Amino acid sequence: MAGTTSEGERTRRAVLGEAHVDAAIARTTDFDAPFQDLITASAWERVWSRPDWSHRERSMVTIALLAALGHEDELAMHIRATARTGASEADIREALLHVAIYAGVPAANTAIRIAKRTLAEMAAESQGDRS
Repeated sequence: MAGTTSEGERTRRAVLGEAHVDAAIARTTDFDAPFQDLITASAWERVWSRPDWSHRERSMVTIALLAALGHEDELAMHIRATARTGASEADIREALLHVAIYAGVPAANTAIRIAKRTLAEMAAESQGDRS
């Protein structure tokens, strides 16, 4: 990931934010550098950079999939990303209602708990920025 900035890295930064990507790069070691390159090229360049869906649409689908699969840390990260993707709290709620029906109530229940906590943290951080 050193050197020139790829389309995947630009998209990753647009969705997750500069601070998140900078921290991920700073934590990268020789061991996980190939993994970081893989997700930047495959997820961020080959999927998230496609023109057919907006970042908002991809955000909602990603939130639903992460919730359905029980990937709690990544779910919180992508809920935070909604501040940049344009997905609203209503969008998050609707995605999680789909999870309840198509992936199960326990998965949605956990995801709703994570969403509520993450949205509250985001609101508190936003209030802190205004002070």
